[in-house]
Amino acid sequence: MNPRRWLVLVAMTGSLSMIMLDQTVVSVALPSMARELPLTPHGQQWVVNAYVLAIAALVALGGKAADLLGRPRAFQIGVTLFFLASAGCAGAWDTASIIAFRALQGAGAALMMPVSATIVLAVFPEAERGRVMALYAGISQVFLALGPLVGGLLTEYVTWRAVFLLNVPVGLATLALVAVATVPNLPVPGSRIGVGDAALVVPGLALVTLGIQQLAGWGAPSVALLVAGAGLVAWFTVRQLRAADPLIHLRLFADRGFTGDAVVMGLVQFGLLGIVLYSSIYLQELLGFGPMAAGLAALPLILPLTLAAQVGGRWFDRAGVRAPVLVGMAVCTVGIVAWLLALPGLTYTWQVPGMVLVGVGLGLTLSPTNTDALGRVPDAERSQASGVVQTVRQLGGTLGVAVIGSVVLGLGPALPGRTGTADAIAAGFGVAAGAFALAVLAGFLLLGAARTAPAPAP
Repeated sequence: MNPRRWLVLVAMTGSLSMIMLDQTVVSVALPSMARELPLTPHGQQWVVNAYVLAIAALVALGGKAADLLGRPRAFQIGVTLFFLASAGCAGAWDTASIIAFRALQGAGAALMMPVSATIVLAVFPEAERGRVMALYAGISQVFLALGPLVGGLLTEYVTWRAVFLLNVPVGLATLALVAVATVPNLPVPGSRIGVGDAALVVPGLALVTLGIQQLAGWGAPSVALLVAGAGLVAWFTVRQLRAADPLIHLRLFADRGFTGDAVVMGLVQFGLLGIVLYSSIYLQELLGFGPMAAGLAALPLILPLTLAAQVGGRWFDRAGVRAPVLVGMAVCTVGIVAWLLALPGLTYTWQVPGMVLVGVGLGLTLSPTNTDALGRVPDAERSQASGVVQTVRQLGGTLGVAVIGSVVLGLGPALPGRTGTADAIAAGFGVAAGAFALAVLAGFLLLGAARTAPAPAP
């Protein structure tokens, strides 16, 4: 047992929190960024989407890089790239530069994400993993929801550029903690990254997402992009199933429980990123909240998530994954429906009950699914398993922003005025509600009732 395992937990939780924060921290800052750079509505969407898309497209490479280079070394390279790209975002001068640096941030995050959870699991005994992963995942999800508050504070009292500069000292502190904790660097012999596979999956996912995002405005060209992207992903899938050493271990999906965990996380991320982005825009553009007030308005989502995450981790230790996930996703579904019904009224107070329920549901769901998925494979395969899970999860988030954005932007011009825009955002929340309801169904069909058997000792 690593005597410095709690330092490891702090470093890995800090890194994941930094990644999650940057998925939503810009949402409150977007109106200020749009005025200064300037950004069109689609440009604003791509400031969010470029980051998540890069993670989705490259996180599988991150899992392979951990096998090739060793987990700590791959993690350190990712952290370095992340905070350097963050400094680039802070100095962005136009639409193209901010989107490019956001994509580089995503590439750094893709190196960090698959290995951070596996490093944590490797240094803690199996009996402590539910509780420890509840801290790891729960705190990071708090930062996902806390993004609008942090972004609001910095945008209103400093500048939107400080939103990105915040990552530089956090990244340096994380590197220092990893060095002090002395995590063993053990590459997997014979590992390699297939260039041909990477050349299929990265543009394939990018084309699918771009096609979905532009469906409302491009028509036939967007359908062509979708078909081309789907073709590349299908070709990639066939190659992976035939390969002796695949880039993404698709055979992991033969385990129904692993598939259920991945599907639930993908569906949650699909709905979550869209509602965080458009709720911040709703508060500022329709209710007239300033950046600071819009950030504070997210507290009814943040605080319940924080508390429920700890409950979810302990519940998993006692009963397994199915019960907390089914209850959590059912609560999420009820909460998002209550939230969307309150949106057309243009009153913040009526939204609070729905936000609280969504926060509770997310807290109960996210830690158990992640812990269960990685607990189903031996330590040697966890980097790959984590890469697969994060690919599904981040692809879900990317597609969620694209689909919900298409609904909101597509309906907005047809429903002019403040009430019409609120109705359009409510329709986008309806798509998120559908994703949460599907997660309930997926959990019921795929997740076992009993606790997963302990993974082989590292």
